[in-house]
Parts: sequence; C-alpha cells; structure tokens
Amino acid sequence: MDRQRSGRDAEALAHRHLVAQGLHLLAQNWRCRCGELDLVMLDGDTVVFVEVRYRRHLAWGGALESVDARKRMKLVRTAQYFLQKELRWARHPCRFDVVAITNADEGTFSHLNWVRNAFDA
Repeated sequence: MDRQRSGRDAEALAHRHLVAQGLHLLAQNWRCRCGELDLVMLDGDTVVFVEVRYRRHLAWGGALESVDARKRMKLVRTAQYFLQKELRWARHPCRFDVVAITNADEGTFSHLNWVRNAFDA
C-alpha cells in the first residue's frame, strides 16, 4: 500500500468510525496557509477538530505519540483560522481529538484508538 493511499484509507476509516459514534462531518482535508485539518466534525453542538494519525510500524513511535507540541500548535492555529473563515461555527465549543491507527499486517488496519479531547488549545 503506498503512503498516500494508506493515509486516505486511514482517514476514511476514522470518518466511518466517528459517524458511527454519532458525529457529523463539517469538513474534510480543510486547507489554509496555516496547515490542514483532516476532519472537522460536529459532536452535538461541539466542533471537533480531528487529527488522524497512521503508523504502519511502531519503530519510530506510535501514531498517538506523533502528535507532538509542534503539531498541536499547528493544529490550533489552523483551527483558529477555520473558525475565522467559517463564522457559523465560531461561537460553538471546540475540542481537539486524535484518531490513532496502527496495523500489524500489510494492507489491513489492526487498531483504532480515538482519543477525545486529546489536548487543549
């Protein structure tokens, strides 16, 4: 599986999982000069910025651990820009979730870990 395809597949899996849990998609792969938001979902009245992380191997650390301080800062700036551009969501409560996905066998995902409120802005 090539890297881009496995990334898209991981995002699709995360999206399906979150929808099955009752969240609604607002935006996918939302881009601006600050960065990209993998998924922007609505959970009740809360806007949820979801970072999807996929790791094939744990040799360089797990998917969840890859959301370091630098990445969190970039996500916060991008989310702020999203809220400036999408004013209808600006007054809603927000949170940052991470969906970490790993696999054991080539081409199949073996574990999905959804961390709600993974970090604060």
